[in-house]
Amino acid sequence: MGRKFFYCAAAIAVAAAGIYLNNTSLLAQHRPGKPVLLAHRGIAQRFDETDLKNDTCTASRMLAPKHGYLENTLPSMQAGFAAGADIIEIDVHPTTDGQFAVFHDWTLDCRTDGHGVTREHSMADMKRLDIGYGYTADGGKTLPFRGRGVGMMPTLAEVLSTFPDRRFLINVKSRDPSEGKKLATVLNGLSRERRAEIIVYSGDEPIDVLRRLVPDIKTASRKSLKGCLTGYIGYGWTGLLPNECKHAMMLVPINIAPWLWGWPDRFLNRMADAGTEVFVLGPYRGSDFSTGIDDSSQLARLPPNYAAGIWTNEIEAIGKLAK
Repeated sequence: MGRKFFYCAAAIAVAAAGIYLNNTSLLAQHRPGKPVLLAHRGIAQRFDETDLKNDTCTASRMLAPKHGYLENTLPSMQAGFAAGADIIEIDVHPTTDGQFAVFHDWTLDCRTDGHGVTREHSMADMKRLDIGYGYTADGGKTLPFRGRGVGMMPTLAEVLSTFPDRRFLINVKSRDPSEGKKLATVLNGLSRERRAEIIVYSGDEPIDVLRRLVPDIKTASRKSLKGCLTGYIGYGWTGLLPNECKHAMMLVPINIAPWLWGWPDRFLNRMADAGTEVFVLGPYRGSDFSTGIDDSSQLARLPPNYAAGIWTNEIEAIGKLAK
């Protein structure tokens, strides 16, 4: 009995040592470089994030403005790149005249002087709107951007032509597979080198279409993000990766990252070898909304010499601190 116990304990110890050696970051090569900064919506007006829902009008709960930029506009993107962003996240909707409008909201009523569902309008009509119309930090007493956003809603084509050598994360704001097909047509019209600078994330249905029609584009969806994270936690210790972790974008909340097998360097090496880019978010607290790495205290939680992706809502601050 004692000998059997000894052999059993020895086998467990050997297995544990093998798992440790296969996953410890201490023995992994550190990939040199600088963090890759992703600016969510470019430089945007911040808002009170308390009890956010999908249909919350964030323009009406804007915080006191610190700058004059409006999200998803060409000046906002230019300022974001100038502040240190490597990638700008933008939101798109198809229009009735065959284009993609770069605009966040499902409807026009919150931010603009227009009304109705965004995708039910032509780009020509939306070019006449004031996208700064609804912003207020004091319940409507003052409207600091009203009249300043007329004609500023860009098309996706304008964004890509204005910044021909810059990287973008495109967020398709629906679960309609036809939008994946429409975006695939746009992306397949670009060079292979240009497509390598673009990532797309969306609902599962558009992403499934995009992966089939534009297989060289890196993508992410709710299904792929969940599948990659849970699968890696489940058996990533073996060194095997779920298919959802391959040639994709992976978002990792900063409070979950330390629990991933091989974090940081071995994990990041595995993802990079699979063609996947990792971006760390702010802490996940159980809701559908995640914050970014938005201040020095959150940035300090990253490993020393961290050289992968950082998702931020405060590129002006993080750009200075990270680089």
